[in-house]
Amino acid sequence: MLPRLRDAIAELVAHRGLLTELTRTDLLLRYKQAVMGVAWAFFMPVVNTIVFVAVFNRTARYDTGIPYPLFVYCGLLTWQFSASAWRVAAGSLTGNIALITKVQFPREVLPFSAVLVALVDFAVGAVLLAALMAYYGLSPTPALLFLPVVVAVHVLLTMAIALTLAMANLYYRDVKYLWEILVLAWMFASPVVYPIDRMDGTIGALLRANPMAPILDAYRDVVLFGRLPNAMPFAMASIVAVVALGLAWAVFDAAELTFAEYV
Repeated sequence: MLPRLRDAIAELVAHRGLLTELTRTDLLLRYKQAVMGVAWAFFMPVVNTIVFVAVFNRTARYDTGIPYPLFVYCGLLTWQFSASAWRVAAGSLTGNIALITKVQFPREVLPFSAVLVALVDFAVGAVLLAALMAYYGLSPTPALLFLPVVVAVHVLLTMAIALTLAMANLYYRDVKYLWEILVLAWMFASPVVYPIDRMDGTIGALLRANPMAPILDAYRDVVLFGRLPNAMPFAMASIVAVVALGLAWAVFDAAELTFAEYV
């Protein structure tokens, strides 16, 4: 598996220009054809933040240690990056039939491009997060230097699932519809709008086993709380992300020769 994976990575590096061009084209089309332009990058996190703050401020009082709107927006912005990437990646192969059947290139470029486009949106939305931090009087700390590591782990896990979804949806076209339901359930099983550090028992253990939980907490730790992430949970999430991407990429590469039969 490792030799095949090395070859796949080398092939992707050789076609990095195509990956860059596809990402640039998708971004230009998205922002050029949208009335709100780049505002769409933080529109949904803002709207969802308003909704969740309005609901949970009335029904529950979470001890988050920071202003609750800031806690929620950071979680929703982080989750929106993955959810948006997965949504587009699921249809990335079926939506590019002409490319797959007529042009020779590594097919993982398509789902990876979806992840990179979502990453740009994530960066744009982070500008508003910085503005909210300034509004609530939170300043950056040296812990922010660890942020690239958190983003890298997050991107690796997102890419692993993007590859899996793109391949699965090519074989079974209803996967992307089922995934919309699963990803919503996954969001509520993750510490997006509530903290899980004080949850005990079986439910708490299950929630903490979620690989997205340490990643979400890590963002808040380094950006909002000014501290490094909890070492063990974040290390486990990092291992899961690397292994998941390696396995997904190896399976994707092995199945690539059969893709044209299913488009």
